[in-house]
Amino acid sequence: MSAPPLTWLYAPGDRPRVVAKALAAGADVVVVDLEDAVAADRKEYARDATAELLTEPQPVPVHVRVNALDGPLAAADLAALAALPGLSGLRLPKVTAPEQVTEVAAVAGGSPLYALLETALGVERAYGIAAAHPALRGIALGEADLRADLGVRGDTGLDWSRSRVVVAARAAGLAPPSQTVHPDTRDLEGLAASCAHGRALGFLGRAAIHPRQLPIIERAYLPTERELEEAETIVKAATVQPGAQALPDGRFIDAAVVATARRTLSLARRPSLPRAVSPADAEGAR
Repeated sequence: MSAPPLTWLYAPGDRPRVVAKALAAGADVVVVDLEDAVAADRKEYARDATAELLTEPQPVPVHVRVNALDGPLAAADLAALAALPGLSGLRLPKVTAPEQVTEVAAVAGGSPLYALLETALGVERAYGIAAAHPALRGIALGEADLRADLGVRGDTGLDWSRSRVVVAARAAGLAPPSQTVHPDTRDLEGLAASCAHGRALGFLGRAAIHPRQLPIIERAYLPTERELEEAETIVKAATVQPGAQALPDGRFIDAAVVATARRTLSLARRPSLPRAVSPADAEGAR
């Protein structure tokens, strides 16, 4: 079982130097943003700069968040980027219907797709969107827009939507969704607490908007030493004696417990972030 990604780092498509820094920051995936992070008068430049970057394979997987699917720019984004060798995925903002996914899949040249659910309607249709097309590899929330759409003030007001997306992803056979970005790049304690809450809800990994957030996210989602020891014990017991059984300490294990233990061990095998982010790098990647 290969180790899944835990960190996705966003970078604005109209700032190639920032994108270059992001590619070296240690994220599992870099997301070049053509949508919210780019001003209207720089959209075309962002698309062209991103297309130039992706004419060659990149050192880490690169996803691109295209512009709104119901607007005039998404078709040009898809036409310019879908067939490029450096592209590893397309992130589709504000998806509200399965048909949007199937329409993009028809022109995306086989690129993996990821749907962002950012409205009440998108959350209500989460399973239909998640199961819309084999090219769709994941769904996630966009909580800033969703919070505004729902009029939610407290963070816990989004927990129902979060659980809905986790369940929909699983029901459709997709990987667990990643958490949305934590907007305060200096609130690392708050980020860690939010990641712990997300992990308890069933999320796996998180998007970031600054390199300093990456180690916090990774640490929050990696298994603890105790979790690793328990997983190793379970897998070893299942290898010696397949099937449901009781361990010497009284814990009952079955196929579901063993599968969870194997997922835990797969996370432990992932490489650590290649380097710590220095203060100079952190400031330079804004």
